Amino acid sequence: MVLDLPVVVIGAGPQGLAAAAQLRERGLTPLVLEAGPVAAHAVSQWAHVRLFSGWNELVDPGAARLLEPTGWTAPAGGCPTGGEWISSYLAPLAAALGDVVRLGARVTGVSRKGRDRLVDAGRDEQPFTVHVTYADGAEEKIDARAVIDASGTWASPNPAGADGLPALGEQAAATAGLVTYLPPGQVEHFAGQHVAVVGAGHSAMTAIIQLGALAEAHPETRVSWVVRRGSTGISFGGGTADELPQRGALGLGAKAAVDKGYVELVDGFRTDRIVVTDGRAVLISETGTELAPADHVVVLTGFRPDLSFLSEMRLDLDTTLQAPVRIAAEVDPNLHSCGDVRATGAADLAHPEKDLYLVGMKSYGRAPTFLAMTGYEQVRSVAAELAGDHEAAARVELVLPETGVCGGSGAFDDPEAATGGCCGAPELLTLTVAPR
Repeated sequence: MVLDLPVVVIGAGPQGLAAAAQLRERGLTPLVLEAGPVAAHAVSQWAHVRLFSGWNELVDPGAARLLEPTGWTAPAGGCPTGGEWISSYLAPLAAALGDVVRLGARVTGVSRKGRDRLVDAGRDEQPFTVHVTYADGAEEKIDARAVIDASGTWASPNPAGADGLPALGEQAAATAGLVTYLPPGQVEHFAGQHVAVVGAGHSAMTAIIQLGALAEAHPETRVSWVVRRGSTGISFGGGTADELPQRGALGLGAKAAVDKGYVELVDGFRTDRIVVTDGRAVLISETGTELAPADHVVVLTGFRPDLSFLSEMRLDLDTTLQAPVRIAAEVDPNLHSCGDVRATGAADLAHPEKDLYLVGMKSYGRAPTFLAMTGYEQVRSVAAELAGDHEAAARVELVLPETGVCGGSGAFDDPEAATGGCCGAPELLTLTVAPR
């Protein structure tokens, strides 16, 4: 029977592991398929980065209940780095789940058994069939009663090109080692070089703070921060008004790096081409403006969901964000970026394909405002729904913190249009750009 089959969870990140814990607590059988060699593999790629959230917001309650009998105690106080999140919580959780988690198991496709996307007859009664390729090349098809896609977006970074496609020459520059799409981590090897950072989000701000400190210690280092908007439209967050202090401090730190002259802000620059000249990368804008040759270009322009392995699934996605339609309007950065977003549960995440759910960062599509606690609430609700506890699935058990600022992307072409934001939040932090 279909109900005797496991619930396949794609991805062993924070939300995937939490989903497994919640499912197990509900008496369901989870099977977590992780493409990487270790659980929380994506988090390990930014282990040096400190999170916005404190420990009380980074531990799923169901996962904590699973861990407590093992002698584990929840860390208290402070905001951990990604590495600390793994060592103190995610790795112990994966160990407690045991063989529920399969590593090196990449999902290459999801369909209905004996039914492609076109077939209606008996579709909902058929189990899912999940196609998996393992690290040793072996292939397998796994039948499942439901599928929870918690694969995230880390493996699908956005390019530097302003039109959402790679800039001309971008891939060649990446092949030459001049372009990287991941946070720089330890930046000491950039000392004495010219580094261009493309992007204006939290990942870019993290890099700017690190590179600004490097430029302060090594004055021969040059850092260019390349953003698409004009300077008056760049939001550095809510500062001290942010209910997540680390997030507010991030914006303040990036702003300080620019104000002090350690980082040169290049605003209103929309990358069209990257030309490799004498082993260095030259960024050229849509208007023909050229930047000075850079030794490295760090592209931190956000991420997008990989929907390729869901091509046989019937999804109800927003045409702009590629997020489930019922939550898209609340997380759309064209409208606002504040934390005043209602929690989302199984009903919001449902698709025409019964018992398929996209959760975690992937549920936000291309929106950048996701928080871990949002994902924990999602998987709690989805597990309850799959267990038949519809009342619990509909119940909201989460209140999200405010960012202290709300402004959509009206500043993309019209800086004056974004001063108030959709919620009448405090005025945006502004720049005083010091000469280099």
